[in-house]
Amino acid sequence: MSGVTEPLVLDLVEWVSRRPRAYSEVMEAWRTSCPRLPVWEEAVERGLVTRRAMDGQGTCVVLTPAGAAFLAANGRISVPSDCAESAEFSPG
Repeated sequence: MSGVTEPLVLDLVEWVSRRPRAYSEVMEAWRTSCPRLPVWEEAVERGLVTRRAMDGQGTCVVLTPAGAAFLAANGRISVPSDCAESAEFSPG
């Protein structure tokens, strides 16, 4: 991954860690057509965030345990426990 993309992936993961986000909200804010800045794609490929179907909310993007570890390894450890992927979310 490029040095330019890594901080952006970290920002995306931290943003998602605050609360589950609607998939459409994530796409609007983070998807890019620039092949040199694949922030969303990189975060998903690395397993830092994932999509989940949530009752009454449709498809949401949530933090995974790998994403929480990524935040902690980069000094951004204030991750609310209710935002990390858990059994209460069904696969989306």
